[in-house]
Amino acid sequence: MTPKKILRRPQPANVPGWGHDLPPILRRLYAARGVTSDDQLSYTLRHLASPLKMRGMDRAVELLADAIEKQQRVLILGDFDADGATSTAVALLGLGMLGLKHVDFKVPSRFSDGYGLTPGIIYRLQEDGPLPDLIVTVDNGIAAVEGVRAARELGMLVVVTDHHLAGDELPQADAIVNPNQPGCEFISKNAAGVGVMFYVLTALRKHLREQGRLPDPEPNLGTLLDLVALGTVADVVPLDHNNRIFVEQGLRRIRQGETRPGILALLEVAGRDHTAISSSDLGFVVGPRLNAAGRLDDMSVGIACLLSSSPDEARRLAQELDTFNRERRTIEKDMKIQAQDLLASMSLDLEGLPWGLALFDPDWHQGVIGILAARIREQTNRPTVAFASDENGEDIKGSARSIPGLHIRDALAVVDARHPGLLKKYGGHAMAAGMTLAAGDLEAFSSAFDKAVRDKLTAGDLEAAITTDGSLSASELNLDTAALLKRAGPWGQHFPEPLFDGEFSVVSQRIVGQNHLKLVLQPTEGGNIIDGIAFNTGSEVPDYTRTGVRVVYKPDANTFRGRTNLQLMIDYLEPC
Repeated sequence: MTPKKILRRPQPANVPGWGHDLPPILRRLYAARGVTSDDQLSYTLRHLASPLKMRGMDRAVELLADAIEKQQRVLILGDFDADGATSTAVALLGLGMLGLKHVDFKVPSRFSDGYGLTPGIIYRLQEDGPLPDLIVTVDNGIAAVEGVRAARELGMLVVVTDHHLAGDELPQADAIVNPNQPGCEFISKNAAGVGVMFYVLTALRKHLREQGRLPDPEPNLGTLLDLVALGTVADVVPLDHNNRIFVEQGLRRIRQGETRPGILALLEVAGRDHTAISSSDLGFVVGPRLNAAGRLDDMSVGIACLLSSSPDEARRLAQELDTFNRERRTIEKDMKIQAQDLLASMSLDLEGLPWGLALFDPDWHQGVIGILAARIREQTNRPTVAFASDENGEDIKGSARSIPGLHIRDALAVVDARHPGLLKKYGGHAMAAGMTLAAGDLEAFSSAFDKAVRDKLTAGDLEAAITTDGSLSASELNLDTAALLKRAGPWGQHFPEPLFDGEFSVVSQRIVGQNHLKLVLQPTEGGNIIDGIAFNTGSEVPDYTRTGVRVVYKPDANTFRGRTNLQLMIDYLEPC
């Protein structure tokens, strides 16, 4: 494992007036994550922020209500990731529940169309048949200046629903609903695309109810929260209180079996019991299988899985997505080896590497460069952009992943301001972004990106670190604590799952499954013998029985041959 600094999360001073009924360990963990009141731990729907605070919501609702009344043709324009897929499914199902009969969807091809609503997509709609009366973008559109212009020139209305950061110029859409657009006062700036679309539906239902135009019986939009939870977790948006409500409500429905057959099928092919899932299962099990369709083929397969009402059809589609995911892993493994060879040719050690990495190989797969950038970022602790060739051979497309302290989209904005025209287009979030540039401009971009990163970060920011919640006492290292922490979520981005560190003597160790390290541990302060496992360590590891180990871990329950024992899931370890 790459050596890391182990930091402990600051523990805030005691804030009276909340958490009296919580176990002390939970109160400590919640306080360290910024919780200051019991309301922030209440995940009922009445605590959701009002959708009416979103700029542009009234106009969007007016247009959608008009489309329902006139039974216009509406096209949902989605995106090729899990947030885009769930947003599309929520839009289709929700608008159908509210009375719209003529609604269809289209997802751009990652490979031939690129991201979002483009003029090319509009012109192809014109060739394919009757144009829709209204286009609703989900999880995209805030940067679609030319695409929106092309649509409106052909007489189509456009409602943009998005959550990405706005650029200098907004599209001239008929309505824009995006908590991150200038002038929007909505309290949760962290909503995923699927959350924004769900809010549009709730505002539309309220409007139709007031007009006496709701279908009878009144639609229960809460049945869509399983999809909202999935898209929110899979898009790795910060889990502020509002997003935790979405995730917790969705998880409750999934655990009770009140979920889409497609989600049940995706959990089934991964060997997960839906009655016991957590937010991490959505992020690391369901999300990647859904994303694999958009990375390697066509996200329409993933959307079809989410929309399917037939368990048998959902299982068939889930198996297809699982196959895509296995193929994606193989491609990713090969690309990572190539990237490591490229890094080795640049420098023999981390000190000699650029602070901002820009890597390219003509054989890399467009659909996997985002994952590759994340893997290299983890290995080097440097902001990383991985590039792959575009179809036309003239451009290259990049996917960027950042580290704490660097807002990656802002860094690209700096590059764009200093070198006008270098970036053909770009966009994204604080931690992830995408861009396109001419193949011949890679060297110029590499230098400009490295300079932008150096201007923002310090050498200390490049030191790999892992932050924990401190240690657990020997009396806390038990199954009850593991179960308590699992129930205490939902955990996720900016509301991280509890992680602890401690020193242990090693009773025994062995390699299992070729490259996983199985340990039998005992706390150095005394206590019970505990199993631990560290995945993907490789077969060559030190003899920790001689030195003991400092371990960063999550307590978990492991059931084997009918017996359940405490097991530490090890994120990092080093000799004492």
